[in-house]
Amino acid sequence: MSATSPSETRSAPAPSEWVQRWSHLVAPLGSVLDVACGQGRHLRWFSGRQHAVTGVDRSPEAVAAAAQLGEAVLADIENGPWPFMTEGQPRRFDAVVVTNYLWRPLFPVLLQSLAAGGVLLYETFAAGNETVGKPSRADFLLQPGELLHLCQSLRVVAFEEGFLASPDRFVQRIAAVREPAQTGLPGRHALPAGCHAFPR
Repeated sequence: MSATSPSETRSAPAPSEWVQRWSHLVAPLGSVLDVACGQGRHLRWFSGRQHAVTGVDRSPEAVAAAAQLGEAVLADIENGPWPFMTEGQPRRFDAVVVTNYLWRPLFPVLLQSLAAGGVLLYETFAAGNETVGKPSRADFLLQPGELLHLCQSLRVVAFEEGFLASPDRFVQRIAAVREPAQTGLPGRHALPAGCHAFPR
């Protein structure tokens, strides 16, 4: 079982600050896939900005809630097939959003699910979190710079890693864009000017 976000409360939780900060990168009216969407806090955020939204989760309760906002798919993406396939290829989205979730074998298909110009917004727990709480298993914690390595085929717009308070947690997060093929721009390993580690 992989790490997922805490159970949603009756009051709708706020979208991730990281997702809010970089959602302007998503093409106007573009399609958005939220992976392990929970009750749909990010589906709600993007739906309110006129995006077509799709969520996937293994929880029937979560999918029932998400279905009020857009397309919602019930699937075990760790043990079953990827549910978004078209003619043998992953369906493409203008944005893929993942927060508080890590299943490393899924990462290649997430990248393949980005349309040209598509945006990956990813934020989850990182090494060091075992010192302040859960998740604490290495399987669920990104290693230093791991998202940069996984996104080397994309153009990294922003990257941060380190400690955040209230609640105390170690996180790693990235905003990265799949460049249209004709630009020929390579991916980047180095941190762009707007990227940094949090001060300790």
